Amino acid sequence: MNGQQSEIKTVSVFDPYFYQTLLSFRLKNIVIQTTKNPIQGSLLTVMPDHVVIEVSNTPFYVRIQEIIWVTLS
Repeated sequence: MNGQQSEIKTVSVFDPYFYQTLLSFRLKNIVIQTTKNPIQGSLLTVMPDHVVIEVSNTPFYVRIQEIIWVTLS
């Protein structure tokens, strides 16, 4: 590589409107449709890159990029 070091860059998309919507659902029962399957439970934590939803006393950490839609249940 001619003595040059390669550089790794991480790109993350942040949607402030979706983030604010998720914050308004905090501590409420919701359904999150992910790219794999739906998850229903209480939304405990909202961070810019992930949410924590509690299902049967078990926390699930879901990346926001994996969320397709969310609704109150």
